[in-house]
Amino acid sequence: MSRRITYREAVREALREALQGDERVFLMGEDVGHYGGTYAVSKGLLDEFGSDRIRDTPLSELGFTAAGVGAALGGLRPIVEVMTVNFSLLALDPIVNTAAMLRHMSGGQFSVPIVIRMATGAGRQVAAQHSNSFEGWYAHVPGLRVLAPATIEDARGMLAPALADPDPVLIFEHALLYNSEGELPDGAPPSVDIRSAAVRREGSDVSLITHGGSLFKTLRAAEELAALGIAAEVVDLRVLRPLDDATIMASVRKCRRAVVVDEAWRSGSLAAEVMARIMEQAFYELDAPLARVCSEEVPIPYPRHLEEAALPQVEKIVATVRAMLGR
Repeated sequence: MSRRITYREAVREALREALQGDERVFLMGEDVGHYGGTYAVSKGLLDEFGSDRIRDTPLSELGFTAAGVGAALGGLRPIVEVMTVNFSLLALDPIVNTAAMLRHMSGGQFSVPIVIRMATGAGRQVAAQHSNSFEGWYAHVPGLRVLAPATIEDARGMLAPALADPDPVLIFEHALLYNSEGELPDGAPPSVDIRSAAVRREGSDVSLITHGGSLFKTLRAAEELAALGIAAEVVDLRVLRPLDDATIMASVRKCRRAVVVDEAWRSGSLAAEVMARIMEQAFYELDAPLARVCSEEVPIPYPRHLEEAALPQVEKIVATVRAMLGR
């Protein structure tokens, strides 16, 4: 048996399970308590667990993220919620210069078991300062594990292994996914691997490699391509650091063509890194040059028609594959 729930509810269930199962776990961030979270993910948790476990913080990402790092060093298991990835740039110092580096700089004496969750992505008409996709920036940093759950199962199952990791884990939740619905089996929560990519659709003609909010656009593109007689395989990276090279290369070697779909800008993107790895490891298996579909190199516009034009869309993915195959 299974039940139908939203992505938001899946994340909330994961948070509740973590709080119930380990008294060291607490959630902190802007509006996570009385307001119930900017995206209503933590709604009801304050009444259930109290203000010691669900902590509203001042509007200072630098301050409360640094406090979370200190709490992790002190033996707790903090879950820090940053309202949006754009605001996480204010907390780069504790994330990058402290949490990511401390195991190395202490010669293995210390670890920072912190989980930092944040919304990412565009498509909601909230303008340039609230619409970026910076997860690729964090995937550049040794010492961090970077996750991008796109499915209901991953949203429900990734938090537990993230909390069990002795090192800092960043979880990027695309804001457009919170209202999405899916089936989740009854019973025990899903056991999710936070080391591997996942093949979401089998194919043989072209490998479509993506993550996060772009997954479902890519799956819809694969359906349209199937109607044209093109069998597209869809690979959900879901773990952005460390990248699962084995799954990527297996798909590329099978399909012999690849398109990377990434909502970030092209220049210096995660898409560029994936393409470089394919060239290094599977160049002689390719039957066509690699291609990518990324956001246009502009700040994300506010008007809906311009925002849609700036972002990867199903028709762009389909057109890119058709051009690659000469269709």
